[in-house]
Amino acid sequence: MQTRFPRRAAGLFAPAALGAALLALTAPTPAAAKAPEPANRVELTSMTGRWYEVARTPNAMQKACEAATADWTRSGSGYSVVQTCRRGAPDGPKKEWKANATSVDPEKNAKFKLSFFGGVMNQEYWILDHRTDQGWLIMGTPGGNYVWLLSKAPQLSAAVRSQAIARIKQLGYDPATLEFPQQVK
Repeated sequence: MQTRFPRRAAGLFAPAALGAALLALTAPTPAAAKAPEPANRVELTSMTGRWYEVARTPNAMQKACEAATADWTRSGSGYSVVQTCRRGAPDGPKKEWKANATSVDPEKNAKFKLSFFGGVMNQEYWILDHRTDQGWLIMGTPGGNYVWLLSKAPQLSAAVRSQAIARIKQLGYDPATLEFPQQVK
């Protein structure tokens, strides 16, 4: 599941990042001038399942969003994505965004187009880097305005989290701008 998700979809995809990100994309935030190209090929089977949002750049759709997740399920030639956010606290009121995702770069499988609200809103999200062995990925929007750190587990170890944040910095994003939403433990 920046897992900010949709055009400013929510976060995961961010893991949870994708859903809230959907509408937030319209408001620029300090970040990279343009997102870097994805570093590695993504094995599509690694996208399935639940992704937890660890960090994100601020966006309007995810304001006060805690415990954000993105659930990716194979659907035809793409994915069905359900992004969930809890308002104000990990047990707060639930907000949900649904999207269909398709890979738009068969060479690396690292760029996805998500369609929200029956195709009314579309947003591309790029997997800028990922570490399958550590269970995390960094997702961003092509314009470089938003970035998310997503994880297969609700929490990353301190060492792994530090490595992922360092990678976000190497990609041109300012770690000082990141929010670290509460996640279910």
